[in-house]
Amino acid sequence: MKQFWIQFFTWWNGTTLGTRFHTWRFGQFVGEDEFGNKYYRYTQPQPIDSNVGAERRWVVYNGDADASRVPPGWRAWLCHNGDIAPSEETYTPREWEKPFVPNMTGTAMAYRPRGSMLSTGKRPSATGDYVPWTPGE
Repeated sequence: MKQFWIQFFTWWNGTTLGTRFHTWRFGQFVGEDEFGNKYYRYTQPQPIDSNVGAERRWVVYNGDADASRVPPGWRAWLCHNGDIAPSEETYTPREWEKPFVPNMTGTAMAYRPRGSMLSTGKRPSATGDYVPWTPGE
C-alpha cells in the first residue's frame, strides 16, 4: 500500500501512476541503457510544437529520477539532437571517452577542494594577495 501512495504522489522515486499509464497506453519501447533506464517514444498524429515535431520521447528511470544518469547518446536522442536512438545504431566508445561518474553534489561524497569550509583538516591561512573590500574606500 505504501508503494502505491509513493507512486501516486511523488515523481522523484521513479514513475508516477500517470506516467506509467501513459507509457503503457502510448509508449513504444526504444531501448534500455546500462543503468536500467528505459526509453520510449510516441508519434502523435499532429505535432504540438513545430520545433520538436510529432514525436515525443521520454525516459523511465530505474530508481531515483536523476538526469545525470542519462548517458550522452540517450541524452542527445531525448533532446531531438539525433534521430537515431543509441539502441538502433552500433556505437563503440572511443578510447579517450571516460566512463560515467554520478553527480555527487549534495552528498557526503561531494568534491570539496582544499581550503573549502566543508573540507576536513585545517584551512590554510590567507596569503598576502587578498585585500578585503571596505565600504567607503
